[in-house]
Amino acid sequence: LERSQGGLGIGLTLVLRLVEMHGGNIEARSNGPDEGSEFVVRLPVFVPPPQEPPPKSDGPKATALSGCRILVVDDNRDSVESLEMWLQLKGNDIRTAYDGLEAVEVAAAFLPEVILLDIGLPKLNGYEVARRIRQQPWGRDMMLVALTGWGQDDDRRLSQEAGFNFHFVKPVDLDALEKCLDEEPPPI
Repeated sequence: LERSQGGLGIGLTLVLRLVEMHGGNIEARSNGPDEGSEFVVRLPVFVPPPQEPPPKSDGPKATALSGCRILVVDDNRDSVESLEMWLQLKGNDIRTAYDGLEAVEVAAAFLPEVILLDIGLPKLNGYEVARRIRQQPWGRDMMLVALTGWGQDDDRRLSQEAGFNFHFVKPVDLDALEKCLDEEPPPI
């Protein structure tokens, strides 16, 4: 289990989404191959909305994209930071880990509702992390989502056997991930 991947492949996509969420745009320029790229981000000036009391509600249920505890685990720090920023902007409480042993320790202390977990991790691979978490009483009902560069049929079978609820191959489609996080996890 020593394969490696560059990242989630969502960096520029994440920036574009964030900029568009704020009513802005991005321009990209390059003089050609091996010349580098220049990205220009334009954001509008913020004008606060008029103050009105928020409508009363019965308190919508928290989803994975609003107010959940989520653990993000990947040995690629850029991938972790991108995902962490996106999930925090959605209103979640995020913790991170960068290897398998740290993931198990953080999960035991933080008790997340969702773990987004790479499989190709140092010290302890993602399959073993999932198995160890599922063996704990506190880990039986949490949602485990594989975010990995490993997408062969055997990889998917192994992730299901280890206890993952979902398996996504990098680069991750954020819309599909968001939809999965808002669902009840399927039984394992």
